[in-house]
Amino acid sequence: MNEGVQETGAAVAAARHAGKYLTFSLADEEYGVEILKVQEIIRMLPITRVPRTPAFVRGVINLRGRVIPVVDLRSKLGMDPLDGGPEQCMIVIQVMDVQTALIVDRVSEVLDIAPDAIEDPPHLGADGSTEFLLGIAKTAGRVQLLLDIDQVLSKQEVVLLQITRSELEADAD
Repeated sequence: MNEGVQETGAAVAAARHAGKYLTFSLADEEYGVEILKVQEIIRMLPITRVPRTPAFVRGVINLRGRVIPVVDLRSKLGMDPLDGGPEQCMIVIQVMDVQTALIVDRVSEVLDIAPDAIEDPPHLGADGSTEFLLGIAKTAGRVQLLLDIDQVLSKQEVVLLQITRSELEADAD
């Protein structure tokens, strides 16, 4: 493929991913998720653990009468978990038609990211998987990893979250 075609493809991808992102911190890194996926930001609520779920599934919460699965995003992305913290909160998102709460260290701001500020994720070799990234944004001297939240959780994991939520709702009836 020639260089001009690659640049055009990258420009189309960047334009497709441009828009508003809710940015948040995990460890010392900034991440962003498309604002249209975000339903609300809530304080930490008591989490009910669910046996026999993956380690990154912290359990479920009762959010105004709805059972919502809770994912520790640090754990899912292979980071050390953070237990507590004054700014730790949950971002309630919609992933493949399943409402899910993501635990993050701190919510930052909503950014409107222009196409020319987004680059494709780097290719990190056979062991470096980046399919969960839409791109990397450079804004105001900072770098944000833009998450493709539909890729962060596999379809099988989303089905597991749906089953867990449905079973717990059925038990409550």
